[in-house]
Amino acid sequence: MIQKPKGTRDILPSESFKWQIIEEKLKRVLDTYNYKEIRVPVFEHTELFLRGVGETTDVVQKEMYTFDDKGGRSITLRPEGTAGAIRAYIENGMGSEPSPQRFWYNMGMYRYENVQKGRLREFHQTGVELIGSKSYLADCEVIFLAKAFFNVLNIPNIKLNINSIGCPTCRAEYQKILREFIGKNIESYCDTCKTRFEKNPMRILDCKEEKCKKLNVGAPMMIDYLCDECKEHFENVKSTLERAGIKYEIDASIVRGLDYYTKTVFEFIDEKTGLTVLGGGRYDGLVEELGGVSTPAVGFGMGMERLLEMFDENNKDVQNKTPKLYILSASNNEIDKAQEIAYFLRNNGICVETDIMERSFKAQMKYANKIKAQNLIVIGENEVSTGIARIRNMITGEEKEVALNSEDIYSALAWVLNYKSKI
Repeated sequence: MIQKPKGTRDILPSESFKWQIIEEKLKRVLDTYNYKEIRVPVFEHTELFLRGVGETTDVVQKEMYTFDDKGGRSITLRPEGTAGAIRAYIENGMGSEPSPQRFWYNMGMYRYENVQKGRLREFHQTGVELIGSKSYLADCEVIFLAKAFFNVLNIPNIKLNINSIGCPTCRAEYQKILREFIGKNIESYCDTCKTRFEKNPMRILDCKEEKCKKLNVGAPMMIDYLCDECKEHFENVKSTLERAGIKYEIDASIVRGLDYYTKTVFEFIDEKTGLTVLGGGRYDGLVEELGGVSTPAVGFGMGMERLLEMFDENNKDVQNKTPKLYILSASNNEIDKAQEIAYFLRNNGICVETDIMERSFKAQMKYANKIKAQNLIVIGENEVSTGIARIRNMITGEEKEVALNSEDIYSALAWVLNYKSKI
């Protein structure tokens, strides 16, 4: 038997309905903030991620699915959403449209990672990008939006951590100080950190190796070396969050795993597991780095697999949809009538099942119970001859007579299904 590749999973109907509920709720929140969906290719030229994500990141150095296509071009499956969204923004001339531009996406991502709980090689991410505003108000908007996601999904145990990693000006001075600290023990760091020492020493602070974490204890933090502009920006973010009643903690160790971040960075943490569910920040240099005009931007990405686990824990009563009606029939005459009625009702937005297995009357009844059909109508020889049948509500036991006429049966169903109008 051929099995799925390691690090992937099947999302079966018994679970996919939860994804649909989450996606529908998130979409409603995004609509209130006027974010529009963007869809970008599942693969891009590798250069996009080398320049956009950063050559010193774990994503680029260790995790990307990269291959040469038949034309000899280096292609990479998207490991994250921001670089592709910004490439689309530039390539399609969206900078000439009114600013700010607000995008959202919900897409599959691909990283060659160590498989563990909540972390797969094919995973799903919902993200937003707010392009065109350098104001601290844009940072706050995406944080407000993220917080609204958890509120609408009834997920309470979430902690917001924020930090500032400065701009290229103040970061250059900080990196000199950081190199002095790390340089004393550079030979004890892992090989990956050694390669990052000259190019981007801040990336060393994000290393997951235990020995490197220990060596980093006591390292100087970027937040203590911010220039006046970055300091003012961060203070404005904090005061706006406080006025909105959003609690936060400052975590000076947050640098995020991608090189394009500047100034504000943030993470929403699951307090039970300590895992990051949503992370993001400002990336004012990315549009220019990818060939566009210098344009400020801010955004975030959220892992859907981890979000689903938290949704499950806090929403135990969520149930999969079941058919509104099962039409039970036996002989050819009755089957034709059942199909006619089912066709009409489905065209009017009612979920209906009827027998397509040529089961016996008794077997159909068992099947209707197994699929938890909410209502049942029996079309037998007597019902066809009289033109009258009865609908039974399988939950309450109530029954109502129905004329076997497509128009009339819909009206009768409105009583038992609580439909107020046709869809």
